[in-house]
This record gives sequence, C-alpha cells and structure tokens, in this order.
Amino acid sequence: MADDRPTNARPIGELLAAARGGSARAAGRLLTHVEGEGRASVLEAIGPPRGTISVIGITGPPGAGKSTTITALVAAYRARGTRVAVLAVDPTSPYSGGALLGDRIRMTQHIDDPDVLIRSMATRGHLGGLTSAVPAAIRLLEALGHDIVLVETVGVGQSEVEVSAIADPTVVVLNPGAGDAVQAAKAGLLEAADILVVNKADRDGAQQTVRDLRMESHAPVLTLVASRSEGIDELVDTIDRHRRDDDATRRTARVRSQVLSLAMTRLRTHPALGDVVDDVVTGRCDVYSAVEHLVIPR
Repeated sequence: MADDRPTNARPIGELLAAARGGSARAAGRLLTHVEGEGRASVLEAIGPPRGTISVIGITGPPGAGKSTTITALVAAYRARGTRVAVLAVDPTSPYSGGALLGDRIRMTQHIDDPDVLIRSMATRGHLGGLTSAVPAAIRLLEALGHDIVLVETVGVGQSEVEVSAIADPTVVVLNPGAGDAVQAAKAGLLEAADILVVNKADRDGAQQTVRDLRMESHAPVLTLVASRSEGIDELVDTIDRHRRDDDATRRTARVRSQVLSLAMTRLRTHPALGDVVDDVVTGRCDVYSAVEHLVIPR
C-alpha cells in the first residue's frame, strides 16, 4: 500500500522509495524539489538518465484545444497500458508567482488514475515558454517509471520554439479559420512543428486551414475533433512513426538547444550582470567586452 504521509520533512531517498511505491504525494514533493533548490539533490539520487522515456511536446495558440487534445491522448495511451505524465508549463503571475492556467482542472477525468501524473509548472521568467526545471522533471518522471511525458506550453510567441529542444515530436495544435496558418508562421510555431494538427475540424474553414498549412510547412497535417476523440488514433500513430525515425543528429540538436537555452537563463540572473551593464552605460567598456566578462569571468 502506498505511503501518503505528509512528506515535508522526508529525505530525498525516502521520497523516491515512496513515489516508486505509488505515492502521488511523494512524487509531487519531489517535483517541488526539482523546481527549487533541491534539484541537484534529486538528480544525484536518481542517477543518469536511461533514455527510456518519450517526450511529446504540445503547443499552439491559446484556445486551440491543447488541453483537450492532451486529455484524449492520455486516454489513448492509457488504453495501451502506458504510464503517462503531463507537464503543463504555465506563465508565472508577476504578483503571486503562481501558475495561471487551469490545466489540471481541465484534465480531471484522469485525476484518479494512479498511472497518470499531471503537474503545472510555472515558467518563473525563463525565456522560451519552458521552465528551466522541465528537463530535470522529465528525468525524475523517467526514474519513477513513466513511459511518456506530454509537455504542454502556452504557445504565445516566437520563443515558443524552445519546446522542440526537449520533445520529439513537437505537435502544434491550431484552430480552423482564415489566416490561422499565417499567424502560426509569424509566431514561429511552424518552425517548431514536427506534426501539425487542425483541431475542431468539424467547423467551417478547417479544410482551408489544412491547405494553407500544407503550403507553409513540410510537416504532416492532421485533422482532429479532440472533444470527441475523433482523429486521436491517427495522431498517436503519426507520433509513433516520428519517434521511430529519431536519430543521433536530431538528438544532438535538441541537447544543443537545451544547453544554450539554460545558459541564457543563467546569464540573465548572473550576479555580475548589473555591474557590466553599468560599465557599458558609463562608457568604461563596450557591449562586446561586457559579454566577455560574463561568459569568461576574470
């Protein structure tokens, strides 16, 4: 029987044992450590990644039906006996520091399934729409025996392409309607897309959006009515085919993007950043020298 005692004071090793035994509370506490100062301790405890977990990115503009699509995908994978985790990456409130989206509320049909873990994670100022804790959270979820992680991002700007650095494939969900494909292209979402999905395909304009997307992108374009799970089986099959085609070149590119993104986040909070900016403002050095001071401390 899973141990669900309060976990606030429990050591990492004990939390890991409890989470592997089925304690959702312990798993949640470990994810909280991963988002905070305990990240290094958790990563040390779980050891190196085994490479057994699949990461699927779900992005797209607000209102496209990303959470509904994820709910249908989770049901499809659970029907196959697959353990699934969902990381819903939310924008951070500048006032409370909390996550604003209600993803966990919208996915309540899976809330009582012990083989489904759903977690909202705040971006906390990290560029690119992904929290810097996501790679560590994925490693933890792999160590806890999950087979697939679905990463949902808010999809509001060009920096959203960062999801492609951790996921393979990245699925971009769009609404039907005139100009939607063009707006997605302007936002940089089509560059990140391995698979394009036109959700709410029973609405007017869906086929035109499909045609527009096929002119704008080489990625496969699927139609979906996620609220009724229509088209989900085809989406799952397309995801599986894409994952089987993964290779060393694509994996290297993803890791390179992750390293660069996390390095940029570290530089934004570098303790010397204020000093070098002041030096540039006052003319004591130029911007090129300032960058050298940050990247190669003296």
